[in-house]
Amino acid sequence: MRYNIATQFTRTPGPRYRTDDPRFSGEAFREDVLIPLFDRTVADNDKLEIDLDGGYGYSSSFLDEAFGGLARKRGVRRVLDRLTFKSTEDYYLANDIVNLIKKNKELAA
Repeated sequence: MRYNIATQFTRTPGPRYRTDDPRFSGEAFREDVLIPLFDRTVADNDKLEIDLDGGYGYSSSFLDEAFGGLARKRGVRRVLDRLTFKSTEDYYLANDIVNLIKKNKELAA
C-alpha cells in the first residue's frame, strides 16, 4: 500500500495539534489518515509506504505528532515493521522519521 502525503492529504502540512490547525496538523493526519491506514495494513498483513515528496516542507512537530504519535499508540516495533518512507527530494527525511519513531521506544504501547 502507498500513500503520498502531498497529493492525498496536503502539500502544506501544518503544526503539531488540531487546536493550531484542525485540518492539516500532525494530530489530524495521525488520527484521520495514518491510524486507519496502519490498522488496515496490519489486518491485511501488508506494508505501507509513505511518500513524502511533493510537499512544501515538514516541521519536526508535524512529523513527531504523526509518526512518533503512531509509535506511542501502536508500538515502535510494529510501526517500524509496517512502515517505509520514500523521499527523493529530501534524502534525510526518511531517516529523521525513523529516528523520531525510535525515540518513542520507552513510551510505546
